[in-house]
Amino acid sequence: MALQAGDTITFERTFTEKDVERFTKVSGDEGTHHMTPDEEGRLVVQGLLTATLPTKVGGDHNVLARTMNFEFLRPVFTSDTITCEVTIEKYEKQPDERTAITASFSCHNQKGKEVLQGNFSGVIL
Repeated sequence: MALQAGDTITFERTFTEKDVERFTKVSGDEGTHHMTPDEEGRLVVQGLLTATLPTKVGGDHNVLARTMNFEFLRPVFTSDTITCEVTIEKYEKQPDERTAITASFSCHNQKGKEVLQGNFSGVIL
């Protein structure tokens, strides 16, 4: 399905302890809050792991990102289900046969609280 300006793509993901463990190994982000459960038995999900949510759209549509801006608003914990809504702001064919894309996004937890917002731009090859 081809994208166009005005499209909104929504998806969700529930983060697990295994996700945090894997990301810790890959990133080296071993902050205590990522490795020691809180009083409810949850780990704090790394911010950049949470930020992989809007990058899914890029992966699904072969976007080569040029800029990515993230504002982390609240912590995300293991067992949280995060819904990510990405809105395509610009989708234009360029003279070089590429397509320029700009999008904004907002991510909310299962309680409806916004945890992450931002935007990205790039090209589709």
